Amino acid sequence: MSHPDDTLQPMTDPKTHLHRYLTTARDAVLWKLEGLGEYDLRRPLTPTGTNLLGLVKHLSCVSADYFGSVFDRPFPETHPWFDPDAEANADMWATPEESTADLLALYARVWDHADATISALDLDATGHVPWWPEERATVTLHQILIHMIAELNRHAGHADIVRETIDGAAGLRDGADNLPEGDQAWWTAYHDKVEQAARQAAGI
Repeated sequence: MSHPDDTLQPMTDPKTHLHRYLTTARDAVLWKLEGLGEYDLRRPLTPTGTNLLGLVKHLSCVSADYFGSVFDRPFPETHPWFDPDAEANADMWATPEESTADLLALYARVWDHADATISALDLDATGHVPWWPEERATVTLHQILIHMIAELNRHAGHADIVRETIDGAAGLRDGADNLPEGDQAWWTAYHDKVEQAARQAAGI
């Protein structure tokens, strides 16, 4: 399997390198929403309600906090689902009154704010995460960049599976799907081979 990231322009310093991975992951999440109607963007496709627009909303919340208030650079907008006492999972789904355009625009503004924080601070700049245990609540920008790269890629993986469930679209990111070349017949045969291997291993 190819690794398309290896072909990108080499980085010159650790912060730039980390920022590139962060940017790649946050853009990949958005790509998973392209071309879908309102219902498919919002409908829950797992027993725990995972949905594409909800993932974007959630990532807006956590990114606003981790690159904002943690470093005493609060994101200037307030939303009820940013509040610590908000309804459980309020940041994981979109109400009918919340438009897709508005939530995508918020996502862009949050990341503009995050980029400004990343640009302004050194990797060893310290912040405080009040919702973490006190013994590890003091953090550096370096640590939060790694934390958010992990967070984004975890949810990008969720988005991969949700989108494939909706219409079969799959891949790493726009222009570099990182998948083997094969037509529908090839993928059907591959799926069947994996299924047969699972059954054989389980003695079914």
